[in-house]
Amino acid sequence: MTRRFGRFACIDWSGAKGERQKGIAVAISEGIGRTPHLIERSWSREAVLDWLLDHAAANADMLVGIDFSAALPFLDAGAYFPGWAQSPADARGLWRLVDDICAGEPHLGAGALVDHDEASRHFRRHGGRQGDLFGPGNGRHRIVERLTRDGHAPATSSFNLVGAAQVGKSSLTAMRLLHRLEGRVPIWPFDPVPASGPVIVEIYTTIAARQAGLRGGSKMRDAERLRVGLAGYGIFDPPALARYDDHSTDAILTAAWLARAADDAHLWHPRLMTDEIAGVEGWTFGIP
Repeated sequence: MTRRFGRFACIDWSGAKGERQKGIAVAISEGIGRTPHLIERSWSREAVLDWLLDHAAANADMLVGIDFSAALPFLDAGAYFPGWAQSPADARGLWRLVDDICAGEPHLGAGALVDHDEASRHFRRHGGRQGDLFGPGNGRHRIVERLTRDGHAPATSSFNLVGAAQVGKSSLTAMRLLHRLEGRVPIWPFDPVPASGPVIVEIYTTIAARQAGLRGGSKMRDAERLRVGLAGYGIFDPPALARYDDHSTDAILTAAWLARAADDAHLWHPRLMTDEIAGVEGWTFGIP
């Protein structure tokens, strides 16, 4: 049986350098068909961590979707970092490794991992620096990313840190967040969904835009575009924003999508997600 949540939050995440991030936005939906609202503040990654811990302490009845990859590819090569003795055996070990290596870096940054002598061999970095173990093409993909690319959305490899569509930097900083939340906020599918309290899922905002029926790309940079997107979820009173940037509108639309998607039992029990996949690579909520 699928758990019913009372509130739904979408966090558009960022892996950029620095403390305050324009790329972080948080929106809340009170349920299907309800107009989501944006939490207007200048967010840091630590502020998001504190916000989540506050909701955990309050046992908040909330499903939280965060736009990141919760793990690196593993099953294609039998390891996150093949050939490196420190390569972890599962996702929790990966989160711990990233946080340990980057422990001295402020603002939950992950540059130390990217520049690590062994780890850097697996990444494509700026300045034409491509590690000798990066792999062919645009990099390695998780099982769920391959499925996402097959008709859902253009998922990219977290080992690629170059280009506007890259998600690697945000995903690595998110792994530090997940390590610090471990044991305090359940993270699906690594943890079972509890009967109460907040739960975090990995999301992909492009899926929400596509399922809303947006044409000509997933970006919403003005009031009319956001209005059309929300109308796809039966919401006809869009919020007025001070600034219609990609991050705010993505968070708002995806919060509306999450409220609806959470009731779909198939999304909580993906047909191809085995226990092994769940433990080492995780899953993107929304891919059945």
